[in-house]
Amino acid sequence: MTPNPDAPGDKQLEIIRGLRGVVHAFYLDRTILEELREEESKVRAMGDIEVDNQGFKQALERDSVICIVKDPRFRPPPEPTVVLESGNGELIGEEVFPFTMKKYENRDDVVFLSDGFVLFPKVKATGGETFIMPPVSFPELNESNGCKDVISCSPAPTSDLKIRSYYGLEDDSRLASVLVAFNRIN
Repeated sequence: MTPNPDAPGDKQLEIIRGLRGVVHAFYLDRTILEELREEESKVRAMGDIEVDNQGFKQALERDSVICIVKDPRFRPPPEPTVVLESGNGELIGEEVFPFTMKKYENRDDVVFLSDGFVLFPKVKATGGETFIMPPVSFPELNESNGCKDVISCSPAPTSDLKIRSYYGLEDDSRLASVLVAFNRIN
């Protein structure tokens, strides 16, 4: 039986459902989380660069994981959701948002790979580069509403597709998923 992603939820789920740009929000069950663990372990970026979704790995360690299917009206993340590190752990590049763009304007030590990503060419690639997807804060859930150790992360596009298929949701390129994980305060 396919779980109903729109079933009424608890306090945390209803807080998230009330956020601007949230189309669906639902808890992920262990079955799909295990499928996603396997999928995330296979993800590679262009140029066959390793992708280490640290946020997802940490989400699996939490009591609860909520999937948000969001549209473009959803707020931007409070910090980068992807960085590029050299083989020796130096920062080669990071995601940029409209509200952080000024930090990099008029600098001669950065190159804009796109409107959303900046590279630091003075940092030498040493081989073994990795795209890191770190855990990102999610301030809407906190101790005041029964949550601790709250993080959010973005699943890989293939994982996003698995989630939507599992829950019977349409594959709409205008939408994206974010996972929010937390431990409950007893």
